[in-house]
Amino acid sequence: MAKKISKHSQIISSVLRTARSVLQLESQAVKDQIGNLDRSFVQVVETLHALTQRGGQIVVMGIGKSGLVGRKIAATLSSTGTPAIFLHPTEGLHGDLGMLQPADGLIVLSASGETEEIQKILPVLKERKLVLVAITSQRKSRLAKSADFVICSAVKKEACPMNLTPTASTTAMLAIGDALAICLMEKKGFKPSDFARLHPGGSIGKKLSFKVKDLMHVGKGNPVVSWDSRVQEALLEMSRTRMGATHVVDHRGKLVGFFTDGDLRRHLQKKGNILDRPLKELMTKNPKTISPEKTAYEALQLIQTFGFDNLPVVDETGKPVGILDERDLLAEGIA
Repeated sequence: MAKKISKHSQIISSVLRTARSVLQLESQAVKDQIGNLDRSFVQVVETLHALTQRGGQIVVMGIGKSGLVGRKIAATLSSTGTPAIFLHPTEGLHGDLGMLQPADGLIVLSASGETEEIQKILPVLKERKLVLVAITSQRKSRLAKSADFVICSAVKKEACPMNLTPTASTTAMLAIGDALAICLMEKKGFKPSDFARLHPGGSIGKKLSFKVKDLMHVGKGNPVVSWDSRVQEALLEMSRTRMGATHVVDHRGKLVGFFTDGDLRRHLQKKGNILDRPLKELMTKNPKTISPEKTAYEALQLIQTFGFDNLPVVDETGKPVGILDERDLLAEGIA
């Protein structure tokens, strides 16, 4: 029995050792790309941005593993505001080159830069006189020599023990594509509202399309007490609404404080019985607030940054019109 356990432990140790080695190699391969970036990368960003501003799109090409990476890069570009499609080189030679327009730019991926299918389509692409960006490990390859710009994606070693299977090299190539997409996103001035328009579904869409007013508790579900109330009255209001906090307002109905169950616990530890104490002495003055027109994403950022459970929602006059509970975000799959 002991021998079986020992053998099983050895297997686990071996698997984890290999997995950790792969992650180490691939993370290092990505770090190494920082040194591969130079002024030509900046020129690529400027050029592709200018093309899309003129109505062009980015056409990404690649074969095999590079093709799979290319599909992801095209998807990331599209989802961050840069029009992009993936075009398989073989399909391109059989009619799909009709998709290409004069204002388009090309990103061609090939680790070796000598892939047969890529070589066949290069003359046709050059004939179209389209801007061609090569992402390749080999700066002296035929692909690199045919390109207007070259982004080197060379890695020292694949994670494969035989140094054959594309692993570290494809990870590096993918990371470069992400860097390119984010740079173009910033260049375009892509905003959260633009992201929401392109991502209407799922948790990302909800974060950006849902507004605070869509989720906040209002009316009888919105706890409010006067600032001349006692702590006991605040607790009754919090219990009635099942909220872990309550707004505290002045005689004009404007928010002057916020009292939470966290405040209650802290003061109880320091001062003992506080139920008859004036609320205005123990409340949090000038609390963080949010407008009902802000997005759920902005509310989530505020909640996570300051560790809030509840957030006061105030209108332009400073009156509390609702309360947002972190649980509401969780229920919608936003948090």
